[in-house]
Amino acid sequence: MTRSVQALAYARPSSLESSQVGPSLGLETAGGLTPRGAEAHPRFFAGFLSAPRIAARGLLAVADVAAARYYQRTLPASLDPVVTGNGDRLRFESFSGCCGVYARLDVLREGLDGQETGHGTTNVDVNAPLRESLSRITADDPLHLRVGPEEMAVTTLDGPVVEKKVPLPDRWLRGFAEAQVASARFDLRAELTAAQAVAFLRSLPRSSPSGRAAARGARWVVASGGSLRPTTRPVSGAVCLPGPERLVALQRVLRDATALRVYGPVADGAAAASAWEVVLPGMRLTLTLSPDSARGFSGEGGVLEALATDDAAADAELVSVLLAWEPRIEPASLAEQAGLSVERVRAALTRLGTAGRVGYDLADAAYFHRELPYDADRAERHNPRLVAARRLAGEGAVSLDGSRATVASGDRRYQVRESGSAFTCTCQWWADYRGRRGPCKHALAVRMVRRGATVAGGVR
Repeated sequence: MTRSVQALAYARPSSLESSQVGPSLGLETAGGLTPRGAEAHPRFFAGFLSAPRIAARGLLAVADVAAARYYQRTLPASLDPVVTGNGDRLRFESFSGCCGVYARLDVLREGLDGQETGHGTTNVDVNAPLRESLSRITADDPLHLRVGPEEMAVTTLDGPVVEKKVPLPDRWLRGFAEAQVASARFDLRAELTAAQAVAFLRSLPRSSPSGRAAARGARWVVASGGSLRPTTRPVSGAVCLPGPERLVALQRVLRDATALRVYGPVADGAAAASAWEVVLPGMRLTLTLSPDSARGFSGEGGVLEALATDDAAADAELVSVLLAWEPRIEPASLAEQAGLSVERVRAALTRLGTAGRVGYDLADAAYFHRELPYDADRAERHNPRLVAARRLAGEGAVSLDGSRATVASGDRRYQVRESGSAFTCTCQWWADYRGRRGPCKHALAVRMVRRGATVAGGVR
């Protein structure tokens, strides 16, 4: 697994302190990007929370996912959550160490007690002492939240800096992109009341004390009689529930839930990702699950088509100029501003997602803008199928013959057939997945050559 080391420097540890008006929660920020450019310790919010106990539990749920590995749990995981200010809300995001669960807490305008929110993205420090303090909040006493340093701390040159060096697998960046692509294809499949949600989620298996995953339980669930019932096959309207124990982080907020919304794609018989959104007063907590406990989002291949074209690269550069930290990005509006088709704008947004620059909000059915502190080309450079496809196209390994193509790879020859916008291939990858995890490297190479995309070494 490719890794890099990212240093997260905080002016001080995050903490929960007592004051005359009640507890004061200070979340310290590391370097991030804002409309004013890069800042060492950006400040996004300072004000009171409308539901402090609920917000504390939601933040702990996001931190739980960041510290968890739901597959091969022998290695600990640790990644400080990402926070984005979108002007009217704060979004806290994390990925599990195995890259199979994506968590996001959206604290909406009504949850921020009318306070204005800044714009930008950074990491926030959620340390062990802070977790303990947050878990002890039991009453709805006034709670003041500060995301980012105080003004005095910004101008002070001396003083302690808390630095964490986090081993950051490149697959986490690809996971952010793939989760966004998968979510954009979801529809609302079921909505449960608070009581129904509690009953259903508490009936799911959890992990055993040894750390092994619990029994699989239902692979599919379908709305029935105001609740969800398990089904052995993906009937109409069914939602895949792979590794139900991975929803355990939702248990922290169940007592305050007002509804549970379940999202997923149209069932086609194959395992699929799904999203589980708990609606809370002034906020939403969403967990998105990969199609299998043993599959991280990073290998799903949903972004490969967008990365394989030069049009998407140029379009992404144009569309990126129009992004303005909006909480809701509508492709139709962007298409009008950019003079592009909606399809090309969606491809551009997918490409921007590979650099962590956009996410997708299921409740709003819209994209949103963020800027993760990653190298924009890293996901493309370290995507094995994309790198291999560029090499095949650049070496002249693709021979076109109408709707068919032959790809020479090593001492083998693979036949690729095009049917509309879909490809089939005679390779083992296609035989195993039938396009459910994106195109194989041979189909990608064919598509590059057909479209005249720039490939390795400048060959077209």
